Amino acid sequence: MAWALPRSEKRLTVPPRFQKELQVHLSRSSSIDSNDNLNTPIVETHTVASGPSAVPVNEIQNRIKEILNKSSSGVWVSKMPQIYQEMYWEELSTAVLCQLENWPHVCTVEKVRRGDQMDGLLYPAKKIPPIAKSDTEQEKAYKNVTSSKVDPLLKPNMETTPASLSSDFKKKVVNILLKYSSGLWANALPKLYQDTYQVKFPEDILNNLELLSDVCIVDYVSEVPRKAILYAKPQRRVDENLNVTEKVQRCDDVKATAEQQYEESKDQYPENITVPPLIIPSEGSVSVMVLELKNTNEVLIRYVGKDYSSAQEQMEDDMKAYYSQNSSVLLAQSLIVGQLVAVHAEEDAWLRAQIISLEDNRIKVCYVDHGFSEFVESNSVYRLQKQFHSLPFQAAKCKLAGLEVFCDDPVLVKTVESQTCFKIFAVEILEKTDTPVVVLYDTSGEDDININANCLKALYDKSLELHLKIDALYTNVRVTSVFSDGSLYCQVPSKGLSRLSEILQKIEDYFHYKISDFNVSLPFCGKICLFPSKGKWARVEIRTIHTRQALDVEFMDTGTVTTVKVLELREIPPQFLRELIAVPPQAIKCCLADLPPNTGMWTPDAVLRLRDTVMNCPEFSMKVVKQDGSKGIAHVYLFAPENFPDMDRSVNRQIRNADLWKHQKDVFLSVTPSGTSSTKVTSDAVSALRLTAGRLEKSVSDSAKDPISAVSTIDMPPPLPLSKTGELMDVYVSVACHPGHFIVQPWKDLHNLEALMEEMILYYSRAEEKPVNIEKNKLYAAKIENQWYRVIIKGILRNGFLSVYELDYGKHEFVSIEKVQPLMDAFRKLPFQAVMAQLAGVKNQQWSEEASIVFRNLVEKKPLVAQIQAVNESTNSWDRKIVTFLVDTSLPDTDIWIHDFVSESLVEFSKDD
Repeated sequence: MAWALPRSEKRLTVPPRFQKELQVHLSRSSSIDSNDNLNTPIVETHTVASGPSAVPVNEIQNRIKEILNKSSSGVWVSKMPQIYQEMYWEELSTAVLCQLENWPHVCTVEKVRRGDQMDGLLYPAKKIPPIAKSDTEQEKAYKNVTSSKVDPLLKPNMETTPASLSSDFKKKVVNILLKYSSGLWANALPKLYQDTYQVKFPEDILNNLELLSDVCIVDYVSEVPRKAILYAKPQRRVDENLNVTEKVQRCDDVKATAEQQYEESKDQYPENITVPPLIIPSEGSVSVMVLELKNTNEVLIRYVGKDYSSAQEQMEDDMKAYYSQNSSVLLAQSLIVGQLVAVHAEEDAWLRAQIISLEDNRIKVCYVDHGFSEFVESNSVYRLQKQFHSLPFQAAKCKLAGLEVFCDDPVLVKTVESQTCFKIFAVEILEKTDTPVVVLYDTSGEDDININANCLKALYDKSLELHLKIDALYTNVRVTSVFSDGSLYCQVPSKGLSRLSEILQKIEDYFHYKISDFNVSLPFCGKICLFPSKGKWARVEIRTIHTRQALDVEFMDTGTVTTVKVLELREIPPQFLRELIAVPPQAIKCCLADLPPNTGMWTPDAVLRLRDTVMNCPEFSMKVVKQDGSKGIAHVYLFAPENFPDMDRSVNRQIRNADLWKHQKDVFLSVTPSGTSSTKVTSDAVSALRLTAGRLEKSVSDSAKDPISAVSTIDMPPPLPLSKTGELMDVYVSVACHPGHFIVQPWKDLHNLEALMEEMILYYSRAEEKPVNIEKNKLYAAKIENQWYRVIIKGILRNGFLSVYELDYGKHEFVSIEKVQPLMDAFRKLPFQAVMAQLAGVKNQQWSEEASIVFRNLVEKKPLVAQIQAVNESTNSWDRKIVTFLVDTSLPDTDIWIHDFVSESLVEFSKDD
């Protein structure tokens, strides 16, 4: 007979996401057949009674290790039996708890005292718990202890040596305690000690008050060690004159007096005011207001939104209404540094504040929701009532990404301050730490401005900037890139270009001998880093992040934009960062004067001729005739060296006079592979464009008339393998229209699809333009919202748009014909991932809009478990359809069978055929 397995072990018989046993609809064999044990070797081992049978000691030890490894903060001894039973369905004998002391290889135990009782925390072996925990952490930990009597504790497997305290130190402590006959709160001792003796009090003593037990009485009034009252020990002669009853009575009276004082002062001491921490927004677009900054690593902000700035405004309105009626009786008394108060500020505003210094009648406060500080009079400071503790402090700090190394640079700080203070920005949060790392964006204009990158320009060395002059002539000019609108980037010999070459050579030498890893770990828009190009390192700025592995960069000194892998980028070594950033970009944006002619725009033929001309010539002469400051572009004439300065033989005139400006119908540019920079486009390509124009128009017209037919299987990916009928399969629902039609993707292959998408982005972004022939029912790659998808053309529209079906996601989209490219063979190997599906267990019918919305909310964009009931095959793999059950296993205790929910809860929404 096979033993019944715990629930967690039974899950191993189903797919990874199928987290619970399916109690209904599935008939499964036992998780472990009795035959499984036939070949298991018998091992003689000591056992401990635990549950219905004797369990080997080493098995219990391994289970305890497993429990402790899942809890970084430790496990309470008193909770261990309960946790053990929940995980393994067996009781943990108290005999095991008594043995833990002798198992140092399994765990360590930290003793914790609670008045006259003891409890403790278990940690993994050799993991030494922190010397001290904060009050909040201790309080949270003690909440996990059951209300029953705590278990006896075991000695930890490490020795702690108390710090030796000098008699002089102890005498000073006693002198302070003698002034407080009713006792002194332990956490008030450090400040009194420092104020009295001008020496810092050893903070670690508060975590082990027993070190003072020979000179004072330590009375714990809560579970948290620091929440204790200290009393100076009475003189021996006094003790001798008291009987036992009197001694107890005196101690109780002193304790009662201290507790009464504690209750009366609760609202005045900052340690008794609990304000929840500020939670960094995690969903939707996030905006902040910049309040002030000391440096770029300490920028004071306030989040803007319903639960932030709006809630703060409401709270301050409530404070104004409350204190206006009760101000005469709520003046704060016995103020101390660190205390939270309400301040009656200017313009009749009431603000939360924290006292940071006391000087006679002047009190310096920091407004915790606004971030600034000022001196106020004592008659404007009031006790902060409990109802105003619930909102987290709204003033928070952040760090501007990419500016960390220059955070204290006065020029940079002044620039950031002038561009940001008291303005609202969209924010991209890169790291959610105590001081989050962010990028700020100004979205108030037509184009979004990256504030981090824009402020970095303040560090440019002005002496290295190149300012072109009107009518000036420049030689040895190199054209580095050409764009489809006819604009181009040029490099002009200059002091800055020479300086850049020197620095990049030093970095090259440094990388040659340095083994350190300089991979980019945190890419973000606006970040400047290094990229290998043509055997040398080049400066690039990240422009767009597509996926975790692929992103667009712009070469700062050539103007070229391309897609690269994150792994190809390198951080700039810190010792070279400042001098490399100081060199302004060396690419100058230009356009050819007097072009384009009356047509108003560049044609594909003209762009190809321009590229062919300029990219095949190593250098040019250039004359500047106009500067457009608003667009940052110079209007120039370009000359081959042998043609300078004959205007009629300039590149401008040659292209203008050529027959390149007639727009040819239905000519669309496609791409083929190339390097990271623009490459040669021959005149043959231009001729091919002209020859293709007529054929393309005809093929588009003819294919539009053909009826939809089965697609040729040549160069088709293999069909997607599906689970057998009745088996379970982890899936992701990418599209859900209604129970009769939704799209699933196999969960196990999603990482392969993500890798394919990244490769397509890299390939098509680095490719060069060439004509493409569009035919219906053929496979292509289509660019949709900055991503490349494998699609099949479903229809050709007259307005230059195509109807396409995404073969991996199951969506129908409309795209411009210019966004469609040939699907290369390398991208035809992975089976198409979208599988059409119909929900099993429900009647196939016409679903109402309400029912469809409910179903969509249940399954769309969610990982689920499918149990396939039938497969309807088709000639084309994307036309296959499965009939399947869907199960949501995300809840801890219940599996939701979607068809049950639909049948029982949505029947009133459905409509019969």
